[in-house]
Amino acid sequence: MRKRTRTLAATVCGVILLALAATAWGAQWANPGLLIDAATLKANLNKPNWVVVDCRDLKDYVKGHIPGAISLGKRAKKALRDPTSRVFKDVSKYEKILGKAGIGNDTNVVFYYDGLKTLTDATVAFWIMEYLGHDKAYVLNGGLDAWRKAGNRLDKKPAMRPPTTFKAKVVPSRLATTEEILRIARGEAPNTQLIDSRTKKEYQGKDIRAVQGGHVPNVTKNISHLNTLVKVKDKKTGKMKATAYLSPESVSKAFAGLDPNKRTIAYCQTGTRSTLTYLELRLLGFKDPANWDDSWRVYGSD
Repeated sequence: MRKRTRTLAATVCGVILLALAATAWGAQWANPGLLIDAATLKANLNKPNWVVVDCRDLKDYVKGHIPGAISLGKRAKKALRDPTSRVFKDVSKYEKILGKAGIGNDTNVVFYYDGLKTLTDATVAFWIMEYLGHDKAYVLNGGLDAWRKAGNRLDKKPAMRPPTTFKAKVVPSRLATTEEILRIARGEAPNTQLIDSRTKKEYQGKDIRAVQGGHVPNVTKNISHLNTLVKVKDKKTGKMKATAYLSPESVSKAFAGLDPNKRTIAYCQTGTRSTLTYLELRLLGFKDPANWDDSWRVYGSD
């Protein structure tokens, strides 16, 4: 009896500690609503003004997806950008794509991924929606893994939403220009922070993926996108490895020392990994974040 009582007490204590930890973490996000959990998604799944977008390739979508989730026909980073991995200059293309998918201006849109491979597909989609002025875009923290671990089922039946109208209200400041970056490089923008979201080797010029290696002059901080994520010990190697989960603790630590009141621009090789940085800046409450989608593939090839 005593053993059972101790076990029950330990269980209750564990639940309380987890709840307290969750509360403490949640309080650290300035904009916690941008990142939702599986329980929140499940509670809103069947509401008509909610659309869930599977950001993976169609071949992965048909093998099993969140019930009711739609596919864009290909990975989101390809479906929502031009062949050079940049945003479409003609925003009417987005209006057609999103309207056809059943996403309107009043639609709550949740983007999800499956692991590190497609995490940035979801963050590319999130950033583009914010660039288009849509303030009801969210990302499922942990993606499909979080959905499964919550005990939820998958569906193989393709889903479609009735077409609607989407009207873009572009927020130009969300997209940094190369001209703006050149001003930073020349030391003419002291009130702007520039984050390099690439790996340390890319930043140092040891991993060259353009004509030349290195980084833009006057970078404020090199924060590899992988170093912002929750890490766990790899059972095989014993080393810490990044997961596809975000926590206020890991993100706040990575961005320590930056001023949230200054304009803050993120870049990487193709403006893809830096969209994760953009989401994190938004979560932390940075006032004027942006992504530079020209990134190093342009600067490093000039």
